[in-house]
Amino acid sequence: MIEVKRGRGRPRSEPSLANVLTVQALERGIFLLQALAQNSAVSLSDLAVQVGMPASSAHRLLMTLQQHDFVDFDENTQLWQVGIEAFRVGSAYLTRTNFLDAAREPLRNLMQATGETANLAVMDKAEVVFVAQVETINPVRAFFSAGTRALMHASGIGKALLAQMPKRKLELLLQSAGLPQYTPQTLSTPAELYADLKATANRGWSYDQEERYEGMSCVGAAIRNAQGDLVGGISVSGPSVRFNPLQVAVIGFKVKAAADQVTLTLGGKV
Repeated sequence: MIEVKRGRGRPRSEPSLANVLTVQALERGIFLLQALAQNSAVSLSDLAVQVGMPASSAHRLLMTLQQHDFVDFDENTQLWQVGIEAFRVGSAYLTRTNFLDAAREPLRNLMQATGETANLAVMDKAEVVFVAQVETINPVRAFFSAGTRALMHASGIGKALLAQMPKRKLELLLQSAGLPQYTPQTLSTPAELYADLKATANRGWSYDQEERYEGMSCVGAAIRNAQGDLVGGISVSGPSVRFNPLQVAVIGFKVKAAADQVTLTLGGKV
């Protein structure tokens, strides 16, 4: 066997055509994983259409990912889904910081104090990604699986983050994602959204009143790290019938307090 010495860091020379093609294949594999993350299980043909590549190419990439447990294939249903190794790799983001540890107790306490499901999300460009949740014991409740994404303008945590951004950054994010309307209550015009964000900034917490899902409401607040950067937020969500105007104000202060507790634990200022 010939021993090949592995280089440290980046290669000194410019990448060859083969390396460029390898990177392209990696990018396509990432597209497949991202698409699978948005579906609990999906057929090869539907997945190929979703990512815009031939089914044969998608299948070759999926077979490679399956060999390393990044995807799973159910022989009975003939459907593909995310594998356990993708979870392990993705979880490394959370173990890299103490963000999740800092939020764990405040999330539990917030659920108990409000009686509603408490959520934790991080910011990713124009979206928030839910990374943890403490479910209420109420039989009717909100649920977001880990990895669920939401555009900021139609999310309690998202609006809490937007409300604290510099105007130019806010405009760039909204221009990149647009303001798609999900329900009749979605704030789908700049004037509506900016007015809501101003109110959110003044009180310190946001209110999503059926703006993403009809019948469901959410109250959120932002979290900052030791450098003062916006990193994510906490929210509670549940059926709108349990979010009357008087209750929303009380819930808002509790959500803000929980988010501030996480910020302080991370070394930030409130």
